[in-house]
Amino acid sequence: MAGPLAGMKLIEFDSMGPVPLAAKLLADMGADVLRIARAGVSDRAGGADLLRNRAVVRIDLKSPEGRDTALRLLAGADGMMEGFRPGVMERLGLGPDECLAVNPRLVYVRMTGWGQDGPLAARAGHDLNYIAITGVLNAIGGADRPPPPPLNLIGDYGGGTTFAMIGLLAGMLSARETGRGTVVDAAMVDGVAALSSAIHGMMNAGEWKDRRAENALDGAAPYYRCYVCADGKYVSVAAIEPQFFELLVDGLGIERARFAQRGRDKWGEMEAAFAACFASRPRDEWTEIFAPTDACVAPVLSFAEARRFPHNLARGIFPDNLPAAAPRFGGVPGAAKPAGDITVAAALSRWRGPPHRDMADPVAAPIAASDE
Repeated sequence: MAGPLAGMKLIEFDSMGPVPLAAKLLADMGADVLRIARAGVSDRAGGADLLRNRAVVRIDLKSPEGRDTALRLLAGADGMMEGFRPGVMERLGLGPDECLAVNPRLVYVRMTGWGQDGPLAARAGHDLNYIAITGVLNAIGGADRPPPPPLNLIGDYGGGTTFAMIGLLAGMLSARETGRGTVVDAAMVDGVAALSSAIHGMMNAGEWKDRRAENALDGAAPYYRCYVCADGKYVSVAAIEPQFFELLVDGLGIERARFAQRGRDKWGEMEAAFAACFASRPRDEWTEIFAPTDACVAPVLSFAEARRFPHNLARGIFPDNLPAAAPRFGGVPGAAKPAGDITVAAALSRWRGPPHRDMADPVAAPIAASDE
């Protein structure tokens, strides 16, 4: 299966986090992605899955020859993604002005944490910092302890990768209609704030308290949280709707009339009752009890357990112990494509667009390594 993005050509400037995942997902969907990495620098250990399905060419972008090679490659691309601090690409001579001059249809995606402007734009940061200033981090965790780091899924990948891909694909649709490319400022702080739109809406309507562990979706409600089982493992409970709540209490062996689901004055007693019930059996027994129902109870699995879980096995979610391509088109995951290092000459033969008037003939050998 070629994938819905077959024929799309993208350039990825090697970086960390959001950009490699975006490039991987786009390649999984059929796009022809070429990664430009620094000459003489090895790929990061443990990142093989993020780097799959695309070739890499290693170029010294600080040399005039390397810059010209990158521009020749960009002249034949539909879009590109970079994840450097603001100003880095301009200093390399590869800013939006230079790139759009050689390819007016190019969609130029700039992925940062803080954004291209604002007081923090030039500062270093990571996922935890970006979600901290959006209010999202403060809403996670128990009220009696500092907010826990929620991995790096919310900032890097939810607010970063997701919105970089949306911007790229939207820009490409526009370029097809207008013949003009665009510059996409994809900032994790913007993306995370957008992801929290529903919470801001509830807060504006007086339906959300701006304090941790005070709301139905942040662990305060006994019917939307996790419980420890007899074997020390956990189950997740998300019985939000009344009909699901009834099935939950049925499965726990509690009389339906004992608790009014929305009666906050009884939430403490409800939580204690639920906790005592779940602590009476091992996790997998509860999984079996609730599996045939719509009580919205699921086991909390480790990464290793998730690879073996029956539903995940049936869907082939972790082939070869790596996540499958998502989303699926026609119900079939994307197919793997060849990956690995190629020479500059090979890259140019596939990627070069109309020659720029200031460029010499294509470089036929790999560019020398940077001295940094």
